[in-house]
Amino acid sequence: MAWSSDEAPDYGRGVVILDNWPGYDLNLFTYPQHYYGDLDSVLIPHGIIVDRIERLAKDIMKDIGNCDIMVLCVLKGGYKFCADLVEHLKNISRNSDRFVSMKVDFIRLKSYKNVLIVEDVVGTGRTMTALLGNIRKYKPNMIKVASLLVKRTPRCDGFRPDYVGFEIPNVFVVGYALDYNEYFRDLNHICVINEHGKEKYRV
Repeated sequence: MAWSSDEAPDYGRGVVILDNWPGYDLNLFTYPQHYYGDLDSVLIPHGIIVDRIERLAKDIMKDIGNCDIMVLCVLKGGYKFCADLVEHLKNISRNSDRFVSMKVDFIRLKSYKNVLIVEDVVGTGRTMTALLGNIRKYKPNMIKVASLLVKRTPRCDGFRPDYVGFEIPNVFVVGYALDYNEYFRDLNHICVINEHGKEKYRV
């Protein structure tokens, strides 16, 4: 799924899902019946998502857990990732000898000190580059970006988040709050939508 035995893993890329990875058979998992026939495969099962987010939280606390953190959530798709990440960050803080104050806000332009931006998917990187430019105007001490997914896309501008859950092929994914025209947010797994699903929920 991630890399061949002769390649050294690059942990800065997160869990790398190769282009030829077929995903898991849908029949191995439970998912809402109203999406039967609309999906090709489960790309990332819910349990793996949760475990990876817990590890990201540990990495974030190791890197920036010595200062209070303002967590900025990019809506709408980022809310579930953000909520789960913040819960893990709070658990780590609660069980350590140092309390880290964490506030969560949604992207609004105002003054911030130490910023962690939480995003669902980084594709080309242009949106995040523009957002970072706006936030830098307010001169925060630090800005870090955590993204659940990074797509390998030919139009990428080179932006890489500081924390990556999974690097995925350039496929259209839904689930875990990622939607297609507001559908599929109730799907726990991250799945690849098929052409039938795109047509069925096209606006």
